Amino acid sequence: MTRREILAMAGSAPAWLSPTTMSAQTSSFPKMGGAPTAFGARSRGGRGRGAGAPGGGGAGAPDSVPPAGAAPGRGAGGPRSSFDIIEHCHNIGLYGVQASPPTDPEALKAFRQKLDSYQMTLICDPRLPQDANGVAAFEAQVKAYKEAGAIAFHAAMTNRRYEEITSVEMFKQRFEQSQKSIDLARPVLDKYKIPLAIENHKGWRSAEQAAWMKRVGSEYVGVCLDFGNNMSLCEVPEETLNNLLPYIVFAHIKDMAVQEYEDGFLLSEVPFGDGVVDLKMFVDTLRKKNPQMPIYLEMITRDPLKIPVYNDSYWRSFDDTYSPLPGRDLAKMLNLVRTKASKKPLPRTTGLSPEAQLKLEDDGNNQCIQYGRKNLDL
Repeated sequence: MTRREILAMAGSAPAWLSPTTMSAQTSSFPKMGGAPTAFGARSRGGRGRGAGAPGGGGAGAPDSVPPAGAAPGRGAGGPRSSFDIIEHCHNIGLYGVQASPPTDPEALKAFRQKLDSYQMTLICDPRLPQDANGVAAFEAQVKAYKEAGAIAFHAAMTNRRYEEITSVEMFKQRFEQSQKSIDLARPVLDKYKIPLAIENHKGWRSAEQAAWMKRVGSEYVGVCLDFGNNMSLCEVPEETLNNLLPYIVFAHIKDMAVQEYEDGFLLSEVPFGDGVVDLKMFVDTLRKKNPQMPIYLEMITRDPLKIPVYNDSYWRSFDDTYSPLPGRDLAKMLNLVRTKASKKPLPRTTGLSPEAQLKLEDDGNNQCIQYGRKNLDL
């Protein structure tokens, strides 16, 4: 794609996504950025357990976040490692990063210079306000991150609903707190004209999140579409895409594989093409909505997640009125698991040495990048 072609398309892109910010896409490749959760083993430098394995921390435990408003540990205020995500993404052929800039002025200057020299896009995780006292700090971060070059913000506001939420009332309270947090953040986002994308992070079914986004009604509050997360809530991927499409700001691309187990089904990120997600349809749909849609790789390397749909505990946060999960959706999901179960072993990190975990992660990411270039024009 030439720069002239990008400029010609700019009129169809949102105002916050200018041709200048997307200059990294002036050649055929690369067109895919990197989310920190794709680099859990590498960011730990071989110090910890497998990404997402019991006891694993940092970027390797992406479903563990504060209940509402706060960013994950990889974001503002979280522990920092020596891992240079900008350098790594550049080296493996990605065009952007999801990261939080350093606060030291000199370090921030070097951070921005490196981004600019590589013509890379930036998405950040600010700490959202949970009450009025947090708005000033949120605004300061928004201002700083925008100056650092951020084109959008990301928020993962929930943990795994089926593991953490023990009642419908608890779900309602957490959901209302999330909505309050966004209500507090919205005037700041409107002021600085930079969008916040709320990930479908195994907390809400897509119809619930879409109804919320419709109520908010702001071009600066939308969705980070995770291609596979809502499978854990008995949604086939196409339903999640269709429900959230009007509100998508950017996306975390991944492929998902499934297998049955005694309490339900296993869900696992796998290299592109090894899973059940129609990646080409997803990417084509997102490009139709916005030809410059930022798409970031999130190939998480970890043990499979257990989705215990046959256990009563899975259903504690659902009811027939406030938060339903229809039987037909469960049937669709179980049929997908039965008919499209992976014939390959699902990736696992438990029992692997740190070096073997790192190799498994690097190999998976590289397979995704090569598949994306060959089959998805990414």
